[in-house]
Amino acid sequence: MTEKRKSERRGRFAEHFAVAILSLKGYRILARRWKCSVGEIDIIASRNGTLVFVEVKSRKSVTSAIEAVGWQNRRRIEQAASAYAQTKRLTPVPVFRFDVFAMSGWRNWQHRRDAWRSGD
Repeated sequence: MTEKRKSERRGRFAEHFAVAILSLKGYRILARRWKCSVGEIDIIASRNGTLVFVEVKSRKSVTSAIEAVGWQNRRRIEQAASAYAQTKRLTPVPVFRFDVFAMSGWRNWQHRRDAWRSGD
């Protein structure tokens, strides 16, 4: 199996795991791997009236997974989040939040709420 294939499998596992954890925390999962012309959002969820866009990363350490969500990645996610709100005609536009779910193996994970603010 190629390294790229292994990475993709790790990423899919991390997304499944993140969905399970978020569901247990009371989040309502609205979409997974939502795609538009500007990019993809791994998980879209809602909780307490807040629309949450979650980027899932799996790396050798949780810290490196969090650091892998750079400014270009954040901009792409923000643009895709706006496209999602427009596509779904969400009015009034709900409060957005951007989270990161970072994993390093199935035992070592972190859900970083409000990982960044739009425009940071």
